[in-house]
Amino acid sequence: MKNFASVEKIGLRDKGTKKLIVVYPFKPQGTDAEIDKTVKDWYYKQSCSAEDEILTSYVDFLTENEIKTHK
Repeated sequence: MKNFASVEKIGLRDKGTKKLIVVYPFKPQGTDAEIDKTVKDWYYKQSCSAEDEILTSYVDFLTENEIKTHK
């Protein structure tokens, strides 16, 4: 388990390229499974095209560099 609740910033990352797609703007709360569902549901509500991206992405921690870039 990754323990997403213990970090400040998470986002969706592409499974193939490992590129960060979007940063989740809220502090993660709940179990990893709940956080995974919450982040994907939130992103789905942002855009109709998000549905296809969600299928090829996963919730992940941001790297130190990504955190600095997305403050």
